[in-house]
Amino acid sequence: MAGSRVRQTHGSETREVILAAAEKLFAEHGVAAVSNRQVSEAAGQANNFAVGYHFGTKTDLLLAIVRRHAPSIERRREEMLATFKGSLELRDGLACLVLPITEHLASLGNASWYARFLAQVTTDPALWKVVHDETVASPSMRETTKVFERLLPILPVEVREERADMSRQIIVHMCAERERALTAGTATPRASWEAAGVGLVDALVGLWLAPFTPAK
Repeated sequence: MAGSRVRQTHGSETREVILAAAEKLFAEHGVAAVSNRQVSEAAGQANNFAVGYHFGTKTDLLLAIVRRHAPSIERRREEMLATFKGSLELRDGLACLVLPITEHLASLGNASWYARFLAQVTTDPALWKVVHDETVASPSMRETTKVFERLLPILPVEVREERADMSRQIIVHMCAERERALTAGTATPRASWEAAGVGLVDALVGLWLAPFTPAK
């Protein structure tokens, strides 16, 4: 039994090292440019098949990275949903969408890679769909979507879809740019992740409440 526990512990540690190495490499170079062998080498694994052994396919590895961060974001979003329960303000719905992410990124410190990892994944439509579907399937995200849709102004379907795409791009890439600047030690528009989150919510409120030109 003791030997089994040791093997399980060692296996968990190996998985964690591989996930950290993969997240960093994908963030720096993109998903398509990084092989499982490169991830294994960066993780200090002598076996070039370590990634496949522990995770399976590259898609499985991507999902494992997302799931590594999911509990923290889920917990923060659940707390915010409880705080804003019954609110009639669009800002509160958007805060439940944005702030759990920026708060989680703040908790990672300045040497983080997750926002840039997500930005790289968005460049591949098939992979992004896998990651997106995983994210929106969480209980807190499903509840946030319901709240958000209830608070949205009445918009044509095509405008809603367009602004949803814009919102995703703004959140993902603004977070990635801030993370990149923090790692490089360069200036950022906002002094903290908390302030950056507020700025994102401000911008998204403006986006969703902006007038639209009816289609001809």
